[in-house]
Amino acid sequence: MESVKVIKKIDYEKSFASGLNFYKLFWVFFIGCIMGVVVETIWCLVTGFHIESRTGLIYGPFNLVYGFGTLFMTIGLYWLRNKSDRWIIIGGTIIGGAFEYACSWVQEMIFGTVSWDYSQYPFNLNGRICLLYSLFWGILALVWLKHLLPLLTKYIEKIPNHIGKSLTFILLLFMIFNVFMSSIVVVRLVDRRNSVPASNLLEEYIDRKYTDERVKKIYPHMRFIE
Repeated sequence: MESVKVIKKIDYEKSFASGLNFYKLFWVFFIGCIMGVVVETIWCLVTGFHIESRTGLIYGPFNLVYGFGTLFMTIGLYWLRNKSDRWIIIGGTIIGGAFEYACSWVQEMIFGTVSWDYSQYPFNLNGRICLLYSLFWGILALVWLKHLLPLLTKYIEKIPNHIGKSLTFILLLFMIFNVFMSSIVVVRLVDRRNSVPASNLLEEYIDRKYTDERVKKIYPHMRFIE
């Protein structure tokens, strides 16, 4: 009887985000979205000596490429976390490169736009990826798995269960809404370019709120494929 109470107590005290469950993976994605903007902003400042928008969504400092990239790195490479650094770098290079290529292709197919072009770099593939930036993904994977993930895991799992679960679903709904609205903004940008008028109140609101000039500031590197 006493052992049953001990088991129940352990289950009760178990973190809502233990292991790699849904909650932990969402927080990995969410934090990755923010870290991506920080990394891109610092990179832009160091290499270009200026600051510009590096976000991928219209609300908040979020970059989905890094969010999903971090998520896939975690899922795909977690089993290598205690292995040699070179295997993590190799795995991160492959996963990061494949994911970046897929993002570029999907963006072009759906919206007819691209946000990066590596054609001027050696060892590039259709301008969507190149060896240098794929290696950056590998290095980021190493830093993430060896240092950042263990540190963030410690703090995430300290969040009380009832708060953690509720906050996760609130942030999840916010991100779904954010992605939805951001997609409509880009679709309306494409439609305006093709002289397609707004057909409902939401599209009219988007046209007023997110003019071509404002969208250009949010996505300064996005360009149309002619």
